[in-house]
Amino acid sequence: MADSEQLSVWLAATAQGDQRAFQKLYDSCASHLYAVLLRILKRQDWAEEALQDSFLRVWRKSETYAPDKGSPLAWLSSIARYRALDLLRMKRPEVEMPEEGEEPSMFWADPSQDPLSRAVESEGVSQLQGCLKTLQTEQQRSVLLAYYEGYTHDELAQAMKAPLGTVKSWVRRGLQRLRECLESSVPRPA
Repeated sequence: MADSEQLSVWLAATAQGDQRAFQKLYDSCASHLYAVLLRILKRQDWAEEALQDSFLRVWRKSETYAPDKGSPLAWLSSIARYRALDLLRMKRPEVEMPEEGEEPSMFWADPSQDPLSRAVESEGVSQLQGCLKTLQTEQQRSVLLAYYEGYTHDELAQAMKAPLGTVKSWVRRGLQRLRECLESSVPRPA
């Protein structure tokens, strides 16, 4: 994937109607965004539809990207995530809440990956699962429901029977602790 600076250049050119820049942006980011969408939607056909819709929105709204408010990839990911949540609301209005003590299902492996890629992904998943266990119960549950089941903050507050501000804090603090845990588990170069 291209670096943030290059993505910003392509977004700016896309805002001016440059189809080649848009193609480069797509080629660079589509696989990452597809993975995000697939984790949320859990269906290839829905993820493909959401990816197409997301890039259509990028084409139409690229002039609204503000570099001072975040990285290009974060902006693109938020477009994809919101599109996935919209699709979930349309196609799966009866999202089931896991039972108390039961972890939400997480989609991890792409069966078409080669064995080495699956092994690397599996190691990363193991690290993530280990770090998830270090979170407080509310933080763990809110992070999993938000990022792997596609719940919005409002849906989380309702499902967890907690105030909206509290749920937002659980998600924010949970993500912060996950980041710290994952960074500490990455081997440092000698």
